[in-house]
Amino acid sequence: MSEKEIKNLEAIFEAKIARDEKIEPKDWMPEKYRKTHIRQMSQHAHSEIVGMLPEGNWITRAPSLRRKVALLAKVQDEAGHGLYLYSATETLGISREELYEQLHSGKAKYSSIFNYPTITWADIGAIGWLVDGAAIINQVPLCSTSFGPYARAMVRVCKEESFHQRQGYEIMLTLANGTPEQKEMAQDALNRWWWPSLMMFGPTDDMSTHTEQSMKWKLKRKTNDELRQQFIDQTVPQANILGLSIPDSDLKWNEERGHYDFGPINWDEFWQVVKGHGPCNKERLQTRVDAWEEGEWVRDAAMAYAEKKAERKVKQAG
Repeated sequence: MSEKEIKNLEAIFEAKIARDEKIEPKDWMPEKYRKTHIRQMSQHAHSEIVGMLPEGNWITRAPSLRRKVALLAKVQDEAGHGLYLYSATETLGISREELYEQLHSGKAKYSSIFNYPTITWADIGAIGWLVDGAAIINQVPLCSTSFGPYARAMVRVCKEESFHQRQGYEIMLTLANGTPEQKEMAQDALNRWWWPSLMMFGPTDDMSTHTEQSMKWKLKRKTNDELRQQFIDQTVPQANILGLSIPDSDLKWNEERGHYDFGPINWDEFWQVVKGHGPCNKERLQTRVDAWEEGEWVRDAAMAYAEKKAERKVKQAG
């Protein structure tokens, strides 16, 4: 393809982005656009799948049948989200097997938040309230992202995440209105999950290497710092209703800005977790690898059944 033809295609592509039209898999797109989406979408899919692990740890220990059923449904939802996103990523010309290999080998990343342990039942409430709450704020703008399959997948994901957030908040509300020990457990969970939840939005805008390009291509609609501020402004009043304290001595309402000011985030901790040195990094990745290897016989059996079924159809047709 000549340089002139490439420039014409780039102009058509940029015009579509400017008009807020969706880029579809068969449309021409810059290679960097394709690779950027593969990176972000696969990271999102990996996060949904790995995110099942800290919560799945509490399915057999849920305090009631109602809580167990709700948690089972939530974990199942997260698996579905991963499948939607893997399928959308495959439309960009990468196989599911390659995506899994990138995760299992450590080449691909997933959200740092899932490398923290769930120590008490209150952690399940904190994950629903804070982690899924942060996910909603981060993901609602993705419903209008420029790549069609990603945007369409996010519509259902966001609806289900909203339910998860309400479920988590209800757990925290029950604990906060319970015995002194239960309220203390809820406060402890908030203390441990607050700062990692703020880190979920990624590094500050001046540190991010992807935000500017992602904003230009309308992959992202808001910057990391804008999303983080929105989360804080939304969540602090919810904590006040619960009667719990945000673990930030610098947190205060800024009348002039119309936003909450907040203390410094420990970015050294964030980068250590991203690099694989968090409390549960090795455990989470090994669990995923073990599940893949132990499930090989199931995949082989399913493929053999499909092949036999196809052979029977051919014979019947003949």
